[in-house]
Amino acid sequence: MILENKGINIFYTDSGKGPVIVLLHGFLEDQSMWSDLVPELTKKNRVISIDLLGHGKTGCLGYVHKMEDMADAVYSVLKHLKLRKYTFIGHSMGGYVALAFAKLYPESIKGLCLLNSTYEADDDQRKQLRARANKMVQTNYENMVRMSFANLFSAESKLKHIEAYNNALEVALKTPVQGYMAANEGMRLREDASAFFIEATFKKVVLLGKKDTILKSKEILMFTKKHNIETHVFSEGHMSHIENRKNFITEIVHFVEKI
Repeated sequence: MILENKGINIFYTDSGKGPVIVLLHGFLEDQSMWSDLVPELTKKNRVISIDLLGHGKTGCLGYVHKMEDMADAVYSVLKHLKLRKYTFIGHSMGGYVALAFAKLYPESIKGLCLLNSTYEADDDQRKQLRARANKMVQTNYENMVRMSFANLFSAESKLKHIEAYNNALEVALKTPVQGYMAANEGMRLREDASAFFIEATFKKVVLLGKKDTILKSKEILMFTKKHNIETHVFSEGHMSHIENRKNFITEIVHFVEKI
């Protein structure tokens, strides 16, 4: 389905009946990443899956998409559908957007799952990498996307899940240059949400990959244990919906059922 907002189209899917679950994909992904999860969730829930700004079939607003900009686009869909209370599942960048949404509209959040995602801001090294990538992508787009995407998998995992990897890469390569740059800059500029996440009263869970090379999984695990935040660690890396498909579905369905 398409919603026109601020002069661009926002694409979303809407299926099932019951408590509302909102699915937010990560960088260089679109709503199709949830194809294995949606049939399980729609057995008892209404599921809204949204293409974030500059990704999938959703347009770009500029060359900087702050996480708050993406959250506002998400809000426009939920407001259009007259929905007031929901649980968010956010993968990687989608988790950053879900946190930004929760800070803007805290009264509407029933639960939040950070899937291969974090409440932390980028450190200086990551900020420098993002700035460098945005320069390189202007002249060597396809190679940069392929490299960015390949870094999400170990060589072993990529071979083991080669079909799913190639399908996901195909989606990534359809992301426009502007969408890549705007999201990357938005992630670079995002603020730390650690204190907010600790204090938030909604249900929350963090799902990590033991071999994730993007996140500091050990540090996150120490943090969540210290603050009594439910956490589960899968055996593989950053793309749990591909690398740990069965466990990923089980844990999310379990989390939703508890809310």
